[in-house]
Amino acid sequence: MKTISDTIENEIIIKNSKFITILFPFTDHTKLKEYLMKAEEKYPKATHYTYAYITKHHQKASDDNEPSGTAGIPMLTILQKENLQNILGITIRYFGGIKLGGGGLIRAYSKSLSEAIKKAKVEEIEEGVMISFSIPYDMQKRTDYLLKDSKIINKTYADDVTYTVFVKEKLLESLASYNYQILQANEKNT
Repeated sequence: MKTISDTIENEIIIKNSKFITILFPFTDHTKLKEYLMKAEEKYPKATHYTYAYITKHHQKASDDNEPSGTAGIPMLTILQKENLQNILGITIRYFGGIKLGGGGLIRAYSKSLSEAIKKAKVEEIEEGVMISFSIPYDMQKRTDYLLKDSKIINKTYADDVTYTVFVKEKLLESLASYNYQILQANEKNT
């Protein structure tokens, strides 16, 4: 799976209609309304605010009063074909006075989203786990070596050294074989 790292915006004009696509890194489907409100505030009085998103456990598309199946579903299909996840695409349309017809709308929304994806920095999603554990000071050198390819979020020094780190799933087995006691583990994607 792939995702984008930054918000991207792209604009195209097709037969006097302006199509503005904004791509957002997006992991929480419950915040969809916030993103739509931001798009409406930035681009007021548009004719349509269509969208499609895919997260780890949800996906959805909306035509926002365009003819059924001419905007949201074509956008969602492109996200699926590009193997993208944790992404929201909102395409804002300002009607230019020329009707595009069903096929024309599908092509226009598809093109607008595809061109935005081409501008985006696409990266692989790493599956892993955020973990915390504590070790005695004399194990720090070996631990740092084991975690050399992991993302250390925090390291605190008290009676022991406590690590908070994002590790790939397979590294968890190695840590267990060295008898590390995991204090906390949360599933994550980055």
